[in-house]
Amino acid sequence: MNEKTKEIGSRIFELRDLSEISAEEMAEYLKIDVEKYREYESGALDIPASILYEIAHKLGVDMGLLLTGEETRMHIFTVTRKGKGAAVERRKQYKYENLAEKFIHKKAEPFIVTVDPKDMDKEPSKNSHPGHEFDYVLEGTLKIYIHNNELILEEGDSIFFDSSYEHAMEALNNKTAKFLAIVM
Repeated sequence: MNEKTKEIGSRIFELRDLSEISAEEMAEYLKIDVEKYREYESGALDIPASILYEIAHKLGVDMGLLLTGEETRMHIFTVTRKGKGAAVERRKQYKYENLAEKFIHKKAEPFIVTVDPKDMDKEPSKNSHPGHEFDYVLEGTLKIYIHNNELILEEGDSIFFDSSYEHAMEALNNKTAKFLAIVM
């Protein structure tokens, strides 16, 4: 069990408890099984960034508080220098870099997502979350799996979709792919 994952889960548990929201209510809000939700809180299971975003929304806090334990303060602007975004290790198949961790009360969460090529004979594991997502390919080629569709996106291509449908991304051509993801 990753220590950071355990710390994030503990913060979520404490905030949920203070907010008088039951684990069952939170799981229903997230549209996941309560057992899976409890595994998130215990730190036994990594929490996808999109789920963290939704938990923060339900708890009325900024995602930065869940990630770092520190209250975000910036409300006019925040600058994130190249390569200096907060690393968010939520899903093993992707690397997330949060681009606005210090900005308070965001209506969306921006990430640079890196997908390393894998030897895969099958589709990558899919996830879903409430809301919408916008992805813009910065480098490489991505294969997007979404709601029984497979799409190829090249550098400069983008997709906007209802993220409540299961989706996943895979890097193609044996090269790492990077994309800007905005979760709303």
